[in-house]
Amino acid sequence: MKKIIKIITFFILPLLSCGCSSILTTAAEHIYIAAVDRRDLKTILNDTTIKLTIVNKFHDDDYINSLNSLDLSIECYRGHVYLVGEYDKPVQKTRAIKIVKDIEGVKGVTSYLLPKNKGDICGIDENLAIMGRVKAKLIGDEDIWSTNIDVKSVQCNVVLYGLVSSNKNISKAIEHAKNVKGVRTVTSFLK
Repeated sequence: MKKIIKIITFFILPLLSCGCSSILTTAAEHIYIAAVDRRDLKTILNDTTIKLTIVNKFHDDDYINSLNSLDLSIECYRGHVYLVGEYDKPVQKTRAIKIVKDIEGVKGVTSYLLPKNKGDICGIDENLAIMGRVKAKLIGDEDIWSTNIDVKSVQCNVVLYGLVSSNKNISKAIEHAKNVKGVRTVTSFLK
């Protein structure tokens, strides 16, 4: 009950004062995610602050700001940051990791960053389709809280990260991803 009251206090009340229905829809999504998340509200807020700080620092960096959200995904769980995606120049990878390590509150960095391969037949469309098929399999498994698993496909290689309830669910999520047509490899950072 305390968690619900905190959620309402932090998310709903400020939005009601704005009177914006589209913001309320987004807030409802965040409330649902917070309710099923394995982290407490304080940890979720700290992780969100870290992620937003990273996004701002990347935007201000001359090397990294040319990458878009399809090139590079950023997630943070309990202070551990995950960078997943592609880069054009090696300096972008090293700068991104250095920037993240220098941010207050970051406890560790895991990167799955590949150089862009212009000749690869696996492009944006294929990666988005793979991500959708993996998510569909996860949603179809009643034992797994699929909202707790982030899925990224980079050059048709699937990366799973997030917090789940058991090692059994980690194994099941990996198997689901491996059984999706077009997936080359599966890397799991699930905890």
